[in-house]
Amino acid sequence: MGARCSKFSFCWFHSHLKPSVLESSDLENGGKSDRNAFPSFTEFSFEQLRAATSGFSSDNIVSEHGESQPMKWAMRLRVALYLAQALEYCGSKGRALYHDLNAYRILFDKDGNPRLSCFGLMKNSRDGKSYSTNLAFTPPEYLRTGRVTPESVVYSFGTLLLDLLSGKHIPPSHALDLIRGKNFLMLMDSALEGHFSKDDGTELVRLASRCLQYEARERPNAKSLVTALMSLQKETEVPSYVLMGIREETASSTLPLSLTPFGEACLRMDLTAIHEILEKIGYKDDEGIANELSFQMWTNQMQETLNSKKHGDAAFRAKDFATAIDCYTQFIDGGTMVSPTVYARRCLSYLMSDMPQEALGDAMQAQVVSPDWSTASYLQAACLFSLGMETDAQETLKDGTHLEAKRNKN
Repeated sequence: MGARCSKFSFCWFHSHLKPSVLESSDLENGGKSDRNAFPSFTEFSFEQLRAATSGFSSDNIVSEHGESQPMKWAMRLRVALYLAQALEYCGSKGRALYHDLNAYRILFDKDGNPRLSCFGLMKNSRDGKSYSTNLAFTPPEYLRTGRVTPESVVYSFGTLLLDLLSGKHIPPSHALDLIRGKNFLMLMDSALEGHFSKDDGTELVRLASRCLQYEARERPNAKSLVTALMSLQKETEVPSYVLMGIREETASSTLPLSLTPFGEACLRMDLTAIHEILEKIGYKDDEGIANELSFQMWTNQMQETLNSKKHGDAAFRAKDFATAIDCYTQFIDGGTMVSPTVYARRCLSYLMSDMPQEALGDAMQAQVVSPDWSTASYLQAACLFSLGMETDAQETLKDGTHLEAKRNKN
């Protein structure tokens, strides 16, 4: 999965949640923010991403090649800005050491927005040794010490800017020679001719040159990169999918044609009705749990775990959701067994307690445990509706409907 421009290849990976480190959300900023406000982000674990993409199924790959249509200048500038914002965010969370940053780390969601994958964050130590690219593109200090620093990441970001400018992978040393000789136009993708101003081109080349300085201390930090790139943004009101030439799916096309009672309850955000449905379902979908317990009942730890579940069920039935959360948490933390139903019940308890982000985590975990369980998809939809993520909610609701229909056929 990766992103390249012009002669590079694209990959759009469809999921119900956008798989990225970068995830803007006006909700977390308290509403619409202005252009200069620092974006907020949502982070997803590997297991959550796997659940959201059905195990990274190839069926969810929308495209792996956008080659006959070069990326527009405005979109290239947007890619650069979004990546700089993602790096700044990572730095603010103490994870500034993004390893082996390159074009293949860039993903595009179904709306055409560029996203920085989490693959480069697998190692956070300064002693990490993960650069696997051609030596010509490796930060100089990494060649000397074998260590990644925040300045190394900025150097790699500079190579990405060269990619965006040229549409191909140009060695930094060659690019710097052209820049010093004031032949920067030779760096530009010929497909962009006549589609960008000389001033904008000069500024992006200058920024790339600063990132590629041999001495690490002479490179800009992520925050200054964001500031510089913000001023270059063009066609800011045009959605990314338009700039990328992707057909937008309208809300009406993602709505299920016929919703089940569970789906209707989620669509209306009728939490009382969802509670009644979960009570009616009980634990019949926890296949294999009962047999597992019969062999382990003799341990004290198991008995305590079962008691926590029993008390949680009683509190859930009585709509004492705070107690239900506490008891189900004890059961889950016990670690002696895994129950998708317990995750589902704690999910609804969180929703009832106005904690939608925590609820979403449980709904996704329920799907990790039981990938084809429609209840998990329905609850994710309810959480996403609660978070104001309408499009994602509709998609997930549609999946829940299909899963339930498939199960009923069987």
